[in-house]
This record gives sequence, C-alpha cells and structure tokens, in this order.
Amino acid sequence: DYPFTTLQPNLGVVAVDSASFVLADIPGLIEGAHQGAGLGMQFLRHVERCRLLIHLLDGASADPAADYATINRELELHSPRLAAKPQIVVLNKQDLADAAEVLALVQRELGPEIRVYAISAVSGLGVTDLLRQIVRRLAELPAEPEPEELFVFRPGQQREDKTFAVTREGPHAF
Repeated sequence: DYPFTTLQPNLGVVAVDSASFVLADIPGLIEGAHQGAGLGMQFLRHVERCRLLIHLLDGASADPAADYATINRELELHSPRLAAKPQIVVLNKQDLADAAEVLALVQRELGPEIRVYAISAVSGLGVTDLLRQIVRRLAELPAEPEPEELFVFRPGQQREDKTFAVTREGPHAF
C-alpha cells in the first residue's frame, strides 16, 4: 500500500504458458543506494546476479520518468556492468483514472527506443503479456557463465599459483 514495504529480496518461480523462470522481487532502490543509502548496497548485489531487469515504475508517482533516471543513475554509479544489463520497463497502476496520460508522458520522456509496458498489479491488466515478453527476452539472452571455482582458504594452505596465502598471526588469530 505504500513504498518500500519489501525489506528483502523474494524469489519465486513464474510459469507462463509452457515456460517458467525465476523472478527476484528486489526492494525499491533510492537515490544514494550506491553509497549504501537505505539497504541499497545489499539490494544492488542481488540485482547484479540477474540477467534481465524488470524496471517497475509507479504510475502514481509525481514523475515516473525521473524515477527511472534516478534508479538507472544508481545502477551506473554502482557498476557500469550492472547498468548495461538489459531492462524491460513497466509502468504499474494502469487502473488509475489518468493512467493513459501518464503512460503517454512516460513513453514520450523515455523516447521511442524504450518500450514501456503498462500493467495493473491490482486488476492483472497486461500482466500475462508482460510475462510472455519476459520469457521471450530471457530466451534471447545468453546463458550466464558458470561461476569460477571457489578456493577455500585455510591457515597454512596456499593456492598453486601462490598469489594468496592465509597465515596465523598472534595468539587470538582464528
């Protein structure tokens, strides 16, 4: 009912037609998130693991296009790699009286190269079409590379390449 009610990322499996994908609901970012404002750093680390960002804009906001610019600036300040991730832009609250005007304004401000999808989370308007578009975009994206093998550092152990070693120092170490 009000902004920032989600305090931690929530994962869920979304099924649409014969496809499915994992969706991470990441709490809203605020200006200064890249410097740790709010819970920004924690949230941005979660966002880094996503292949596709669904940028959900509040259709009741005073300026959804400015909100979009603010969050993208935070993504860029945190990591240019993160800012380069593909996005689908969604304007929520299409059940409001002035929704068509807000959508037209946002689309005009973001420009023709960014398609803005319109949904209503309350009524479900446009949600299935959005989910189908997400499935299409995910299918177009390359698979994420497998993470590098992690080396567990233990006292007295060294990596074969000898670039890192862990040693005990002092009586209270470890």
